[in-house]
Amino acid sequence: MTSEEIFEIVDQSGRVIGRAPRSEVHGNPALIHRSVHVLVLDSAEKGAPGKIFLQKRSADKDIQPGKWDTSVGGHVSPGESILEAAKREMDEELGIKDVDIEFLYSYLWRTDVETELVTTYLCCYNGPIRILPSEIDEGRFWSFAEIESKLASGTFTPNFEEEFSRLKNTLSG
Repeated sequence: MTSEEIFEIVDQSGRVIGRAPRSEVHGNPALIHRSVHVLVLDSAEKGAPGKIFLQKRSADKDIQPGKWDTSVGGHVSPGESILEAAKREMDEELGIKDVDIEFLYSYLWRTDVETELVTTYLCCYNGPIRILPSEIDEGRFWSFAEIESKLASGTFTPNFEEEFSRLKNTLSG
């Protein structure tokens, strides 16, 4: 029997103020925890991205099962740096390692069930991708136009729709 995952609880600036089990954190939006996202683009040209890799969340996930989401997403483990978490999650979920990633932004994401302090990175990558079947049902590259045509249709997680808007603003700015 595996023990339940423990999350560090943080304040809005990211300072660790405690710890709590996943089941408690994913049911109490007053408890802020840290997460990381990595947006994997298939183009090395930051100003003119080609496509973005999206993952379809496993139907077994407790949050937003079966919806298309950010390329890589995960929680920061106790004692782990945000950059270490991003690289670990990239390797675990997509088999991508030993590549440079660039910090994009951080923001607070609140829902009825949780509050995350999200830190997002960008990875330009054209190599092989190996998805983790226990986490991801499917994965593929999407054009920006294809994503835009399906926004607000229930295809994507609400967090990805927010992330996509932030990404477009960052790339155009």
